[in-house]
Amino acid sequence: MGLLGELLLLPAAPLRGTAWVLRQVVAEAERQYYDPAAVQRELARLAEQLEAGEIDEAEFDRREDELLDRLEKGTRPT
Repeated sequence: MGLLGELLLLPAAPLRGTAWVLRQVVAEAERQYYDPAAVQRELARLAEQLEAGEIDEAEFDRREDELLDRLEKGTRPT
């Protein structure tokens, strides 16, 4: 884009900057959400809750499936 294009888009610069920041925040949140180490920590905590009687077997199975789905999605090549 040439100088004229940049000048015409200058009023939109704050909006473009905000959009860039939002994309960065979303990308980091997704990275943390799908991080295998974080999912494994949550699985360990879930097992502790089951052993302590805080949740029943059905709740454990449901939440374990959700965590394993997250783990699988996080390890897929993009």
